[in-house]
Amino acid sequence: MNVKVGSSIGGKSGRSGELLAQKLYQEGITNQDVLRAIAMSPRHIFVPEILAHKAYENTALPIGQGQTISQPYIVARMSELILADGVPESVLEIGTGSGYQTSILGQLVSKVYSVERIKSLQWQAKRRLRAMDLHNVSMKHGDGWQGWESKGPYQAIVVTAAPSSVPQALLSQLADGGRMIIPVGDQAQVLKLITREGDAFKEQQIEAVRFVPLVPGELL
Repeated sequence: MNVKVGSSIGGKSGRSGELLAQKLYQEGITNQDVLRAIAMSPRHIFVPEILAHKAYENTALPIGQGQTISQPYIVARMSELILADGVPESVLEIGTGSGYQTSILGQLVSKVYSVERIKSLQWQAKRRLRAMDLHNVSMKHGDGWQGWESKGPYQAIVVTAAPSSVPQALLSQLADGGRMIIPVGDQAQVLKLITREGDAFKEQQIEAVRFVPLVPGELL
């Protein structure tokens, strides 16, 4: 794997991102576009300043409001899975959070629609994406269980918080032939790949994971 990057936002060298991408490659991430996006993304702007020194470690970190920025390996793995059958035209992301996964998707596909229930997190994520000059992301303050029906159907859906079961609304918004990556479960969670074939849905279990819960209804 050979990823070269230039300077990144905030005066930091892109070397930290490149080293993180190298580490993820060693852990089994092979998609070059995903690795390049990881290498070029200034993860330090997506975490609280007090945790910036941990930004390029392969670990989840708290971002406030009881939420986390996902482990880079999981971000890369989920991104890689939606690209496995080609690059989708549009992606629905459920759970904008810090905006880090959003920024990776924004570098990989033409259009990202992202839903977040916590307004303050959405605002911060929007500011970070502007700083990265990413303008192909549309955001909505809403209930992730309901998705974003008016913009669908979507060739891919990425869910970054865990529901107890797969929301029916998200299944209905997945295009025929589309792929959904979603962690499911309460105490024991499994990352699932769901593919749609007409009115049928095929599930594949990927690996055990740990995400914050996907909270229905309540908007903050």
